[in-house]
Amino acid sequence: MQINATALTRGVTVKSVALALILIPVNCYWIMYTEMVWWGLFPTTMSLFFNAVFFLFCITLLNLLLRKWARSERYALTHGELLVIYIMLCMASAVASHDHAQVLIPMIGHVFWFDTPENEWRELFYRYMPEWATVQDKGILEGFYEGQTTLYRAEVLQAWLGPALWWTGFIVVLLWVMLCINVILRKQWTEREKLAYPIIQLPLEMTRNSGVNFFRGGPFWTAFALVSLLNLINGFSYLFPTIPIIGVRFRNISHFFTEKPWNAIGWTPFSIYPFVIGLGFFMPLDLSFSCWFFYLFRKKQRVVGAIIGVRGLPGFPYDRQQSLGAYIGLAIFALWASRKYLAEVLRQITADRSTLDESVEPLRYRTAFGGMVLGCIALIAFSVKLGISITLGIAFFAMYFALSTGITRMRVESGAPAHDLHFMGPDYALPTILGSRRMGGSNLTALSFLFFFNRAHRSHPMPHQLEGFQLASRVRFHPKPLVWAMLLAVFVGSIASFWAYLHDVYRFGSAGSFARHPFNRLQQQLNFPTGPNIPEVTFMGIGMGFTFLLMFLRMRFFWWPFHAVGYAVSGAADWCMNWLWISLVISTVAKWLILRQGGLQLHRKAAPFFLGLILGEFVAGSLWSFYGMATETRIFPFKDW
Repeated sequence: MQINATALTRGVTVKSVALALILIPVNCYWIMYTEMVWWGLFPTTMSLFFNAVFFLFCITLLNLLLRKWARSERYALTHGELLVIYIMLCMASAVASHDHAQVLIPMIGHVFWFDTPENEWRELFYRYMPEWATVQDKGILEGFYEGQTTLYRAEVLQAWLGPALWWTGFIVVLLWVMLCINVILRKQWTEREKLAYPIIQLPLEMTRNSGVNFFRGGPFWTAFALVSLLNLINGFSYLFPTIPIIGVRFRNISHFFTEKPWNAIGWTPFSIYPFVIGLGFFMPLDLSFSCWFFYLFRKKQRVVGAIIGVRGLPGFPYDRQQSLGAYIGLAIFALWASRKYLAEVLRQITADRSTLDESVEPLRYRTAFGGMVLGCIALIAFSVKLGISITLGIAFFAMYFALSTGITRMRVESGAPAHDLHFMGPDYALPTILGSRRMGGSNLTALSFLFFFNRAHRSHPMPHQLEGFQLASRVRFHPKPLVWAMLLAVFVGSIASFWAYLHDVYRFGSAGSFARHPFNRLQQQLNFPTGPNIPEVTFMGIGMGFTFLLMFLRMRFFWWPFHAVGYAVSGAADWCMNWLWISLVISTVAKWLILRQGGLQLHRKAAPFFLGLILGEFVAGSLWSFYGMATETRIFPFKDW
């Protein structure tokens, strides 16, 4: 829906921004405590952050009570204001996430604490370590790794302040470039192609008319109550093992396949999550089908590999490499399909002769393009200061933003409940393609620091930005102030993430966590430099080529049921789809039966029930989480991937 500039509602206001800024530190602490101290729940490893949904649920209920109590709209939040709070919480959550700040912060001092004569890190890459971006004093780091002390000492705060500000500046610019790309692509994907944006359905419907109609529905409350009761019983079961657990969770069915070649399928969880069934219901039917179909297709590749005895390719079938190629292929195909629109944008930028309406865009196209270019220059300059060459820096960010565009396209089109691509960013791909031998220690060390936003892509910020613009469009408030609200949330979220993480580790201690992988990999690259990895590069190309084939067949034959997005997101070696597949099977069958029996009318009637499945599990799980934090007790992990 296009915004009518003459009928805008309130969205970004002092009230909504202030409330979001108050909640962001609380939100970041909650994330850090559950994901790093407990190592459980992991709210930021899925497309719809349950922590942000829970805060929105609470604010919406309080807002509804305020409207009834005050009998006035003056003090109540509007639909747009509620969603601005939600969007800002999502942006802060993406920065604080399991695949972002929680990777960065332990990397800042890791090398200097874990250096030993045996690993020879001092000789290998101490000289490449940037002093301005790291903490090198072992006296400061002792409290970080051993715990039992406090962050709030002058020398500790001073040691961390400089690196925190440098990396926060980098993060803000990184997400600014994503915003600019989203501004340029928004009109094509939203208004012309009319992509589905399934992930926004719950926050959009929950806040419509302050939730008056949403919270009155019988099907919604039925599902909400059933799932809440389920989580209540399972929570008590976790605390008191004599109470039986209800449902199917954390089961591995691979032990049923012990004979060759079927035992090649590997670890295969069989876990049913009501909230995943709910999210899957709002996915387009062909896309939900494609996700689990291609998951099983990847498993079949492993079995075929065992049958034909592919012993010269130890990584076969190279699931992650295929998915990396697929994501980049999605980005290339999406840009190619938008070529006429992008030509219009280019004319608008260069000559102001396009017919494109910019009055309701988040930024003017000329501003977005200039901001993207200047932002990329700043990112490359930062990377050069880290030690990377200009040429490699350009290649790195070109690949990264292509991958980001592919992930965003996949999310807004499919609404996959989760998506990841472990260890498959350009920090891995470039040494694989070019060979570590020719890159040198300075480049490889700088790439290791850039691992923090490439470890996995489950909480990627770019889709949340575009979904925020779509929420603004659906609720009819102007998105231009939303750009600056998002950037403010990113800045405050980054500072709050540093504070929350450091507060916890100086109390509980840290084992180094995610920082091990990039620096152990760096040690391997410097001790045993290699040339290009031909098999892995080949399977990246196969993934990209297969994506192009699937997209071509889909354009050529309207009945073609297999979507390239499902192939990209379904890598069997990836973490999330292992947990999702059986729930997506259930939601696909349920949606197919509903559409077959009652069409769109029955689908609309059933939608509140599936929204109740999502919200019931999110609210019950969040309440258990707060109980666990208050009592310092680990609780039932209703979602533990």
